[in-house]
Amino acid sequence: MTEAADDSPGERPAELLEEPVSGLRYRLRRTARADVPVAPVARVLLLHGVGGSEADLAMASAWLDPAIEVLLVRGPLVLGPQQFAWFRVCFSARGPVVNAEQAEQSRARLLAMIHALHERDGAAPLRTVVAGFSQGGILSASVGLSAPREVIGFAMMSGRVLPELEPAIAPRAALGSLSAFVAHGRFDDKLPVSWADRARDQLDSLGVRHRIEIFPIGHELNRAVVASFSRWLDETLAYNTSASELD
Repeated sequence: MTEAADDSPGERPAELLEEPVSGLRYRLRRTARADVPVAPVARVLLLHGVGGSEADLAMASAWLDPAIEVLLVRGPLVLGPQQFAWFRVCFSARGPVVNAEQAEQSRARLLAMIHALHERDGAAPLRTVVAGFSQGGILSASVGLSAPREVIGFAMMSGRVLPELEPAIAPRAALGSLSAFVAHGRFDDKLPVSWADRARDQLDSLGVRHRIEIFPIGHELNRAVVASFSRWLDETLAYNTSASELD
C-alpha cells in the first residue's frame, strides 16, 4: 500500500526509540531548520498502514510545521522484514475482516503511549493529534473517537471507522471539542470511497467537527493529501488555541 508523499524536503527519521509504558516503538522527526523552537507547540503521532513501517510516513512528516513534535510510530505486529501492522486483516468478497482483539489491543497501547507522553510533559501537556494512512488511519479514528480528552483531533487518510469500535465511542457531549480530517481516494480499490461517506454521516451524528476531502487517486498517500492534512492541522491548532483563550 502506497504511503510516500513526493518531493519532500525533510531528512530521514532518527533512531528507533521505545515508549516504556506502552512498549510501542517510534522515531522522532528530525529537521534541518534552524528556527525550530526549543519547546514544541504540539505533538502529532503518525501511524503507517498494514505491511508498512514507521519510515513510510517520514516524507509526509517533513511537510508539517517544524514547531510540531512528530512521532512516527511502528505497529506492534511483525508481518515480515520491516513489515508491521496494528492488527491482522483479511479482504473478502464482503469487505475487510479484521482481528478485532488485536485492533483493540493496539488502540489501548496507543492511548497508553499518549497518556505517558502527557505525564512526561508535566503540568502543560502538549496538544496532541493522531493521524495515519489506511490501517493507521483506522487506529487514529479509534483513538480519537474513544478518548477525546487525550487528543484534540485525528486524521484518517484512506481509512474507515471500524464498526467494532461503536461500544467504545465516547458520548456525544464529550466529542464536541474534537476535530477530524478524512481524506480518501475516489478510485481506492482497497477501501472504497463509500467509507468516507459513512464517516461523514457518523461524524455528523456524533457532532464532531470534520473536513472530508476526496482526491482523484487510488489507495495512496500523495503530496496533495499531505498538504491538505497539514493545512487542516494548522487550522485545528489555531482553533484550539482560540477556544482555550475563551475558556
